[in-house]
Amino acid sequence: MRVVVAEDLFLLREGLVRLIEAHGHSVVAAVDNGPGALEALLGNKLDVAVVDVRLPPTFSDEGLQAALAARREVPGLPVLILSQHVEQLYARELLADGHGGVGYQLKDRVLDAAQFMGAVERVAGGGTALDPTVVAKLLGRPRHTDPLGTLTERELSVLALMAEGFSNAAIAARLFLSEGAISKYTTTIFAKLGLAADDDTNRRVRAVLTYLGAAR
Repeated sequence: MRVVVAEDLFLLREGLVRLIEAHGHSVVAAVDNGPGALEALLGNKLDVAVVDVRLPPTFSDEGLQAALAARREVPGLPVLILSQHVEQLYARELLADGHGGVGYQLKDRVLDAAQFMGAVERVAGGGTALDPTVVAKLLGRPRHTDPLGTLTERELSVLALMAEGFSNAAIAARLFLSEGAISKYTTTIFAKLGLAADDDTNRRVRAVLTYLGAAR
C-alpha cells in the first residue's frame, strides 16, 4: 500500500512511518500541518492516509478538514483519522458522503501494532474501522429519532461490530456464532433499515452511517 501520514508530533509521526513500512507498505509523504496534509492527500497516488484530527496552525480540526476536502475532490479516498479523545461527530462527518474507506481510532490504539495495522488495511479496502471506545459511547447515548428501534439486541451487537470494521467471519468468532448466522443477521439489519440490495460493502457503510446518525 502507498500511505500518507499527517501528524504534528515528530516522535509519533516517525513511529507511524516505521510501523507502516515494517509491515511492507510505503509511506509516500509524512507531513506535520493542515495545508501540507491536504497537498499530500491530493498530490500523491495513495491507498490510504493516516491523519491526526488536530494539526497546525491552529490545532483545532485541520486534519479532519483536510480529509473532508480531499474526499470531496476524490470521493471515497481512504482516510483513517487519529484522535486523542472520543468525538463521534468526526466519524459522522467523514461517513456523510456515503462512501467507505473511513476509520476513526484513538491514538492509544497505535500502541497495538496488529490492531492498528488491521484498521489501516480495512480502511484501505474501502471498509470502516471505528474505535470500539467510540462504538461503546454511541451505544450509551440517547437517540432522539431512532431508526434502529426495530433492531434486536443481537442485531445491534452485530451492527456495532460492523461499525468497528469486522467482517462477518470475525463477528461470528466474537459472538460465538456461525458465519451463516451472522450473514442472516446482516441481511435482516439491511432490510429493517430499508437498505436496498446493492454492493454489500456500500450497504455496510450505509448501515454504519445510520447507526452513527441515530446517536446524535
